[in-house]
Amino acid sequence: FKWQLLKKASQVIYLHIALKKRAIIEDFHEKQEQVKEWLQNIGLGDNSTVMHDEDEPDDGAVPIIYNDDTFRKRSVPSRAALSVIRPAIGKQQAISDKAKAAMQGYLDHFLGNLDIINSREVCKFLEVSKLSFSQEYGPYKLKEGYMMVKHLGLFSKITQINIKIRGSSHAKVEDWVTEINAKIGSKRWESWCHPHRFNSFAPIRGLSDDGSQAQWFIDGDAAFEAIASSIENAKSEIYMTGWWLCPELYLRRPFHDHISSRLDFLLEAKAKEGVQIYILLYKEVSLALKINSLYSKKKLMNIHENVKVLRYPDHLSSGIYLWSHHEKLVIVDHKICFIGGLDLCFGRYDTVEHKIGDCPPSLWPGKDYYNPRESEPNSWEDTMKDELDREKYPRMPWHDVHCAVWGPPCTDIARHFVQRWNHAKRSKAPNEQKIPLLMPQHHHMVLPHYLGRGRDVIDIEKNISESDKIGPDDYFSTRTSNPDNDNIPLLLPHETNNGPHSCSITGNSKDSTPNTQSDSDMQKQDQKFENISANDQVTQAGPRCLCHCQVVRSVSQWSAGTSQTEDSIHRAYCALIEEAEYFIYIENQFFISGLSEEEFIQNRVLESLYKRIMRAHTEKRCFRVIIVIPLLPGFQGGVDDGGAATVRAIMHWQYRTISRGESSILQKLCSKLGPLTHDFISFFGLRTYGRLFDGGPVVTSQIYVHSKVMIVDDRCALVGSSNINDRSLLGSRDSEIAVLIQDKEFIDSSMDGNPWKAGRFAFNLRVSLWAEHLGLNAQQVAQIEDPVADTTYKGLWLDVAKLNKKIYEDVFSCIPNDTIQSRWALRQSMSHWRMKLGHTTIDLGVAPENLELYENDELIITDPMEKLKSVRGHLVSFPLDFMSQEDDLRPMFIEGEFYASPQVFH
Repeated sequence: FKWQLLKKASQVIYLHIALKKRAIIEDFHEKQEQVKEWLQNIGLGDNSTVMHDEDEPDDGAVPIIYNDDTFRKRSVPSRAALSVIRPAIGKQQAISDKAKAAMQGYLDHFLGNLDIINSREVCKFLEVSKLSFSQEYGPYKLKEGYMMVKHLGLFSKITQINIKIRGSSHAKVEDWVTEINAKIGSKRWESWCHPHRFNSFAPIRGLSDDGSQAQWFIDGDAAFEAIASSIENAKSEIYMTGWWLCPELYLRRPFHDHISSRLDFLLEAKAKEGVQIYILLYKEVSLALKINSLYSKKKLMNIHENVKVLRYPDHLSSGIYLWSHHEKLVIVDHKICFIGGLDLCFGRYDTVEHKIGDCPPSLWPGKDYYNPRESEPNSWEDTMKDELDREKYPRMPWHDVHCAVWGPPCTDIARHFVQRWNHAKRSKAPNEQKIPLLMPQHHHMVLPHYLGRGRDVIDIEKNISESDKIGPDDYFSTRTSNPDNDNIPLLLPHETNNGPHSCSITGNSKDSTPNTQSDSDMQKQDQKFENISANDQVTQAGPRCLCHCQVVRSVSQWSAGTSQTEDSIHRAYCALIEEAEYFIYIENQFFISGLSEEEFIQNRVLESLYKRIMRAHTEKRCFRVIIVIPLLPGFQGGVDDGGAATVRAIMHWQYRTISRGESSILQKLCSKLGPLTHDFISFFGLRTYGRLFDGGPVVTSQIYVHSKVMIVDDRCALVGSSNINDRSLLGSRDSEIAVLIQDKEFIDSSMDGNPWKAGRFAFNLRVSLWAEHLGLNAQQVAQIEDPVADTTYKGLWLDVAKLNKKIYEDVFSCIPNDTIQSRWALRQSMSHWRMKLGHTTIDLGVAPENLELYENDELIITDPMEKLKSVRGHLVSFPLDFMSQEDDLRPMFIEGEFYASPQVFH
């Protein structure tokens, strides 16, 4: 292959300078690591427990294995460039021939050197992509012309166009020719060349009978069981990504009875069967977080050669220090995907009981007995060694919501993973042959309109004859796609089985396993959910439902290589709130948002809530907003401790959103509505109690709300990884992914006293969550069928929350509570109870052996457990007056967090 380049001598010189700069920077990183290693060897370096990877230093250096002549290999000698410069400054008549020869000679220095030829600078100069010189493809492809989204518009103007198609067989090529001619001839392409709702990369699925299905899980027990079953049944590929991943995590409990369910053991068994496993880890800033992804990477890579691992981003080279990869995904065989709030890491496994102790260990071994409010382990390597004294400190119970999806939505999520993986490989390991580029493996292909520098979107759906279908054993993810999003080609589908995945996970059974069923069989099996009885409503795992489904996400150039920032989760939140008819139920780890006049916070979830509530008041209609969040941020340190500036900073922004200052929603609504405000919106948390062991102390802890779910009108639910704050919603910061599920199947229910068709997915999820929070059994769930009726909202939800809160404050005086409104009062309370009890937790979570209470001015001494028996469920009112006399809880100049960007905390 040959092609001509029209270049000026100055362009060659600029190329040479760019290559020199690249080589110097890479050499600097190498020397920096050598100096660090030398200092550590003589005892002068940082001796922290965070290990550093030889091939992937934590300071962001380019992951290249160096040797003595590495610098020489990735650099072109300057004398080669002089032959280009000399004719350029000579007489005009001597320039042309000599310059051409000199430029050709210069290019000869690196055309055979893969360390240079695949660099961004050279590829741009030669007008090719990095794939043009990839050895994975056998003979070099060299320069190729790619068909772009922007070219599709030419079809309407050109009567004839010739396209060369290369395929694995003549039959496949003929299929493509037939399909392209059919689409062009019928003008069907016009219907899928448009942006998707919320500006998402993915379309709405389930508009036809395409097999789009979803199933929810509450808390880690049910979700981990489903994930373990799917991994065990994997046939070809597993994709995994998360904010934190622990290889030694047990997915089934008690762990003594399920040794084989440890994540690394599950992956090893599948890798030995030939399943290809791709794991994308978030590479944290080790000074700020102690999740030690380097240890996880090494542990995972030692499992088997079929396990491929990437950590991203490199901080120094990318300039990304503040933001994280926050998605939590497990994708099996491109057929079933798990998405939501649960990372596969320590501290996340839990049940609806939310037990507070585990002594002796049965459910939470070693560092899985986890309470980040008390202590974050300095090392995760000795995982079976306890970090906390189980006889003194409770674990922090963990509440979460996860989801499984099948069909085209799973394909969309897999495509998102592939995009992120390829972007990470391009950035970190472009020449690493053991780390392949990936290709989406399904025929439901979508190209985001912004990737082609146009407004066109391609959704190629190719019907494949039975003879051409390829089973799971017949396709491989080592097929690669161009990772350069600067000029991305139209991604072509790789044919696989058409239709929904045949695995359904229902109920709580530990023995539930995937089973092969047709759609009709599945619908018959789930027929009982059409007219749900009370016995079917309270569960940790919902029914598998047919639904409309759209994947939304937060990504940008740094996180996924996209040319434009996508904030479709933010757009979805705002749109769903504005369109809500009767109620909105939100559970989230954070609630930091802004009204229209807010200067610092950019997301407008709060503004949408305010406008919707004001519209309901104007229309004199019943409308409820219920928001459940953690009682305190889940970071180490007491609220008044010197090392807890992060805790206080998050509290500052959260209270600023909720109730403090003119830009808070409660103050603004109160100024308009007065006491009616609390008829429309209220805030809550979760708390539990128990003994640490038989005969041990009675303790309490918040149940950490980590779920990221919004349910609207019992008809749609948004489930994913995204918090309600700028970090998660703006798109340019943390990367996130979520799925919007809108029901297609409905059941009889009621809303504000009137008959209402509620969706199977959303209704069952909401009822199961409320039953857990309110402590209702299966026979009592009829009380919460209507979510906005006064009997439900005021007579049950508000009353239970207020009663539980009072009982906990009477027994424990635990933090946070409304009687402590300043740091001085907090210090007084902490000092009093530590002196009285001798030992307590960081948030005053230990009860006295004998509880002293005054009733009718008479002192009564009782067992604290007797008082706590009146607690119903876990729901408590959120303490709106806690620390209310402190005007500003943000870090002070004497604290290190003061010098961090405020954006880190919101």
